[in-house]
Amino acid sequence: MTEEYLTEIRREININKTKKYISSRQLVIIDNKTFMEITKTPKESFGRKVKRLTCLAFMIFGGVIILVIIIAVSTGDSWSTKNNTVIQQPATKNFQAATESKSVTSVHIIKKTETNTAPASAKTEIKTIPMTTQAPTLTPQTDRVSMLVILKANASTKWGANYQMVKYEYDNQVESYDWVVAQTKYPNIMIEAKQKWGNNYQMVQYEYNNQVEAYEWIVIQTAHPEIMAKAKVKWGTNYQMVKYEYDNQVEAYKSL
Repeated sequence: MTEEYLTEIRREININKTKKYISSRQLVIIDNKTFMEITKTPKESFGRKVKRLTCLAFMIFGGVIILVIIIAVSTGDSWSTKNNTVIQQPATKNFQAATESKSVTSVHIIKKTETNTAPASAKTEIKTIPMTTQAPTLTPQTDRVSMLVILKANASTKWGANYQMVKYEYDNQVESYDWVVAQTKYPNIMIEAKQKWGNNYQMVQYEYNNQVEAYEWIVIQTAHPEIMAKAKVKWGTNYQMVKYEYDNQVEAYKSL
């Protein structure tokens, strides 16, 4: 150090009468003559230290978050790639199977077309194959059991707690049902009687007997065919009314 520099420093120390920090250097007086220059870093304040540690903690925390995000993204990409591979494999197989089946079908169609192709001059024969529909096989006993349940329910509904009349109604209906089922003559008359009276087999039997009696009477009539024809046109298959109309018209005709 030069003499001027030391003199200046000594003057500054005398002014402050204490230690003096200049340019972050501590000067110590030794024997009022010799000076030792010691480099020393000023003490850091508590607030500055807290701020520095907080910044450091944020930097570490941010780095950890970024690292976690990178790992998650890379794991998700690998997982989605794996799933896409697994999903695409069966889809590819199904597509190949569908293509193969389609190609096989196409081959069959081409072969069938080639075998069925005939010259234009040849005659084509078209054969009509009648469609046969097999009637369902009905079990009479099963039908009877089901019908007995219906007849009993109808009798109970009609007579309620009057069990004597319920039994009377039920027995008569069962007897009429068995009689109706046994009839094979004049099936069209029986169908119309059933359509008119439904499950009331007493009335079905009564209607059937009256219509058959009227029909058989009409068949044997030969007099006044014009009056019979008009009565049939008017009443159709209601043979009781045909007979009634015919009788009234003939009686009126004879009274003229």
